[in-house]
Amino acid sequence: MSHPILTDAQARMKKAVDHTLHEFSTIHTGKATPSMVEGVTVEAYGSTMRLKECAAISTPDARLIQIQPWDVSLTKAIAKGIIDANIGFNPIVDGKVIRVPLPEMSRERRQEFVKTAHRLAEEGRVHVRNVRREILETVKKAKLPEDEAKRLEKDVQAVTDSSIKNINEHLAHKEKDLLTV
Repeated sequence: MSHPILTDAQARMKKAVDHTLHEFSTIHTGKATPSMVEGVTVEAYGSTMRLKECAAISTPDARLIQIQPWDVSLTKAIAKGIIDANIGFNPIVDGKVIRVPLPEMSRERRQEFVKTAHRLAEEGRVHVRNVRREILETVKKAKLPEDEAKRLEKDVQAVTDSSIKNINEHLAHKEKDLLTV
């Protein structure tokens, strides 16, 4: 049976790792995803709506986002919304469909994203180490028998090492994605 302090450490470190992985997912690797334009606001029916509420968004290939409005009269408003969002995309209206080709990512831009990924990974590792420090302080305050405290410290270190290894593996994968042309 695992100790409640260890269970708490595992849960908090998992949360730190999950947060870091979520932050990694916000770094775009040059591959088209619907999430890149879902939040764009569109003037529709006298109010503002998010793009995903008034159109179907798909990615037929890695360099193109295709938007099909549910109401054809919104086509121009959607194109204007994408331009106004200032996210670096140039929509092309093609009849009832809007095509958004992704611009080629420059080497400098890729390097910027790699630096951002490294910064996010370091923040995640720092958070994991902070959780370890707090848990070890809790172990000391708990006044456990010495052998149990030592075993618990060793287990907390193992969980810490595992969490940091997980972050580093995901960082390596993300870096490879970013640098692949």
